[in-house]
Amino acid sequence: MSELHPGVTEPPALQNQSEERAYDVNQGKQLFVQYNCSGCHFNGGGGIGPALMDAQWIYGSNPENIYDTITEGRPNGMPSFRAKIPDSQVWQLVAYVRSMSGQLRKDVATTRSDDMNARRSEQRMKRATPKQSTPGEIR
Repeated sequence: MSELHPGVTEPPALQNQSEERAYDVNQGKQLFVQYNCSGCHFNGGGGIGPALMDAQWIYGSNPENIYDTITEGRPNGMPSFRAKIPDSQVWQLVAYVRSMSGQLRKDVATTRSDDMNARRSEQRMKRATPKQSTPGEIR
């Protein structure tokens, strides 16, 4: 049964190969920024466009639903990107969008961008030698 159209049987879900490759999901993350998807979806948290990190999906959360949303657009805001974005990039975007709501395996999902973390990642910190403290000293 379809969650969008009760009484209608959906075909089996499409398998998006980009969801199996961490490289493709990371490319989708970069494309999300480059195509200014954040302009409406505010890094996935929702704003002008709907949130992409929660469990509420207006048009469905299957890969084919998200693909259709990107290529065909949706009424009241989402433009159509058909023939503007190559198919391979659309599938990478689909994989990244699904990763934002935890729908992908952990070993392929991207991490939060460094600029959104409370502190810099270990790879970006300057090398430092730990300082010795005395017992009971509060820092």
